[in-house]
Amino acid sequence: MCGLCGFTGEVVDRDAAIRAMADKLTHRGPDSSGYFTDGGIAMGFRRLSIIDLEGGDQPIYSEDGNLVLMFNGEIYNYRELRHILIGDGHHFATDTDSEVLLHGFEEWGEALLNKLRGMFAFAIWNRKERSLFLARDFFGIKPMHYAKFGGHFVYASEIKSILAFPGFEKKLNADALNNYISFEYPVPPKTFFEGVYCLPPAHCLWYRDGEVQIHRYWEPKFDPDETMTEEEAVSQIEKVFEDSVSAHRISDVEVGCFLSSGVDSSYVASYFKGQKTFTVGFGDDERYNEIGYAKRLSREIGLENHAHVITPEEYWGHLRTVQYYMDQPLADASGAALYFVSKIASKYVKVVLSGEGADELFGGYNIYREPDDTARYRRLPLGLRRALAALAGGMPRFRGRNFLLRGAQTLEQRFIGNSSLFTLREKRRILREDFPATPPQALTAPVWERVRGMDDVTRMQYLDINVWLAGDILLKADRMSMASSLELRVPFLDRRVFEVASHLPRRLKVNRENTKYALRRAAARHLPKFTAEKKKLGFPVPIRVWLRQKKYYEMVKTSFASKTARLFFNPAALQDLLDRHYTGKCDNSREIWTVFSFLIWYDVYFNGVSHAPGQMPVVSD
Repeated sequence: MCGLCGFTGEVVDRDAAIRAMADKLTHRGPDSSGYFTDGGIAMGFRRLSIIDLEGGDQPIYSEDGNLVLMFNGEIYNYRELRHILIGDGHHFATDTDSEVLLHGFEEWGEALLNKLRGMFAFAIWNRKERSLFLARDFFGIKPMHYAKFGGHFVYASEIKSILAFPGFEKKLNADALNNYISFEYPVPPKTFFEGVYCLPPAHCLWYRDGEVQIHRYWEPKFDPDETMTEEEAVSQIEKVFEDSVSAHRISDVEVGCFLSSGVDSSYVASYFKGQKTFTVGFGDDERYNEIGYAKRLSREIGLENHAHVITPEEYWGHLRTVQYYMDQPLADASGAALYFVSKIASKYVKVVLSGEGADELFGGYNIYREPDDTARYRRLPLGLRRALAALAGGMPRFRGRNFLLRGAQTLEQRFIGNSSLFTLREKRRILREDFPATPPQALTAPVWERVRGMDDVTRMQYLDINVWLAGDILLKADRMSMASSLELRVPFLDRRVFEVASHLPRRLKVNRENTKYALRRAAARHLPKFTAEKKKLGFPVPIRVWLRQKKYYEMVKTSFASKTARLFFNPAALQDLLDRHYTGKCDNSREIWTVFSFLIWYDVYFNGVSHAPGQMPVVSD
C-alpha cells in the first residue's frame, strides 16, 4: 500500500514543495519514495513494498516515456492482464502489478478500469497532452482527494498532504459539520476543508486545460433472482469467496487476518490455517471483548492468534492520534479499536485481510429487518401514526420513541444510512443559531432515485454501499491500518463477489431467522456452529459505560464548555445531552461522541494541538 500526491503549475521551489507533501504520507509508505517533475506537474510517492519488492518502485513510465504512473493499491488479476497485454505487443520492465495499469491505459484508455479486479487509486500524467487522469476503485477502498485553486490542481491520498501545499488556505467547511451531525461521518464528495473534495468510488477524473471532468465508470446494481434456491446461493457464495480470498492473498510478504467473533472475519480467517490472526477487546465483559471467542475459534481451526486488551487510558490517550490520521472527524468509536489492532498486526505482518463489506453486500445489518419488523404497525392509519410521532417528538428520549418517530415516515425519510443521529429539531437545538442545519434527506434523495421500485432491503443496501460504506467503514479501515503502515485488504468487496451477492433474493439475505442468511450458511461449511450463527459485534467499544464514569464525564464536560465548542454549538444543549446520559435517564452516548470527536479533531487541525499519543483529550480553551 502506498501514498501519492501531486500538483500542477509553478510554485517556488517545486522539489521542496512536493517532498513536503509526500512527507505527510510517510506512514502510508515507509519503504521508499519517488518523485517526478516536468514543466506541467510535480508528483510524489511513498511506497509500502508488497509485490515485486526489488523492482516495484515508482514512478513507472511507459515505454516511450510519455505516460507517468503513481499507484496506490493492489490489482489481483494483474497476471491475467499482463498476459493479454504481452500478447498485444507490450513489453514489461518489472514484475509489479502497477505496470499493468500503465500498459493497460495505453491499450484500452478508460476502458481499463472495468477490466480490473482489486483496490486502487492512481494518477497518470500524459506529458505530451499535459493531461492528468485520476481513478478510484469500485467501492472506495483506497482514497483520493483533490482541490483546484489559484491556477493549481492538487491531489493526494490524504487531505493532510494537500494542506501542506504552499499557499493553501485552510478553512472549515461549515456545511460538512451540518451533515456530520446527522450521519456521524464526513459525507463525500465534500470534506471538512473548504475547496477540498473526495473523488467518489467508481469515478475517474480528467484534468485538462485547467478544467476538471468527473464521471462514474461503474455502478453496483442489484438484480435479485427470486427463483434462486438456497443451495444454489450458498454454493455460489462459497465458490466465489474462496476464489476472492485466494486472489487477495497474492503477496511477496506474509499475510495475516483480523479476527473478531463475527461470521465475516471468521469466514475470511478459515482460509488462514496455521497463520497469524489479530484481535482486540475491552475489559472482561463479553459485550465488549471478543478475544475469548477469537481464541476459541483459533484453537478449533488451527490459527495463531495475537490479542490485546485495550485499557480506557490507552483508548482515550490516543483519541487525538486517531483523529489526526482520520483526516476528518469520524465518530465511529470502533475506529480507535481498528487503530490498536492494526498496531499489533504491524509488528508481525505487512498485509492483513478483514471482513468489511459483507454486511452491505449480503444484508447483515439489523436495521435491514425493520421493514418486516414494523410491517404490522404501518398498517395503522397514517394520521394516527403521525399524531403519535408528533407526541413522541416533543418528549425527552424514551424506549420506543424512535420506533414511533420512524413509523410515521417513508423509507426515504427515515433511513439515511446505517448510521442516523440527531433529528433536524435536535440538530437545530445543539448547533449555534447562525450555523446551517438542514435535513439530511437532501443528500440521500438522488441515491434513492436510482433504485426506485426495488424492495426495501435492497434499496437500503444500495444506499449504504454508496454512502455509509465509503464515508465510514472504508475511511476508518484505510486510515487506521495505514497509520501503522499496514495494508488492509477486503475480499468481500470484490466485483466477482458482488456479482453473486447482487442476484440474491431478499429471503436469502434478511429473514425471520437471521441477517446475512445465505452468507452464514456458506460460512457454516467452514466454521464451528458457535461462530457461524453468532450475532455481529464488530469491535464494540464501551463508550456508553465510560461516559457514566465521573473521570470521563468531567473530561467531556470541560470540552463541551470550551471556547472551541462555543464556536459551533449551544453549550447548554450539549451539557443537557451529557447530563441526561450521565444520570442514566437515556443513552445519548453516540450523540455525545459525535460532538466530542469533532471537537478533538478541530483541536488538532485548527488549534494546533499535538496529536502525539498519551495525553487525555480535553479540548483547549
